[in-house]
Amino acid sequence: MQRLKAKIRDIPDFPEAGIIFRDITPLVADPAAMQLSVYQLLQPFLGETINAVAGMEARGFIFGSLAAWELGVGFIPLRKPGKLPYDVQSASYTLEYGSAALEVHTDAVNPGDRILLIDDLIATGGTARASCQLVEKLGGEIAACAFVIELDALNGREKLSNYRVHSLLHY
Repeated sequence: MQRLKAKIRDIPDFPEAGIIFRDITPLVADPAAMQLSVYQLLQPFLGETINAVAGMEARGFIFGSLAAWELGVGFIPLRKPGKLPYDVQSASYTLEYGSAALEVHTDAVNPGDRILLIDDLIATGGTARASCQLVEKLGGEIAACAFVIELDALNGREKLSNYRVHSLLHY
């Protein structure tokens, strides 16, 4: 994990004063590090039934798409409002520095589908919880939530206490 942690760049005071942004750009620029991170994200779930991977806009698309490809399943994009052209469900949530919403196509999840939720980072847990709620509104089941980075001090895992959570790097 130290190899992956060395690829995370800290950017202070972004997007506002007091926030340390954990930049994954150096990690995804390194093919071996990116491949290792996807492998480590999936490791606990290999051999389980996973029908699709869902990822949150935008950085969750990177890891989620690669994970879906590796598992041989489809990818479900959870997008910012107004980006999806079909019928959608939506959920609002709060961030450590504001609020936002996500949408998903209503036909993206079939009842009973086991969905692996993947994002680059969990902070306060609002994005992940809203994502889980979207999948469940459509009749899916969250198999687990997996993150490259977890900001432990923000206690986001508590908002996901009903789900299995797997994080690679802890700050």
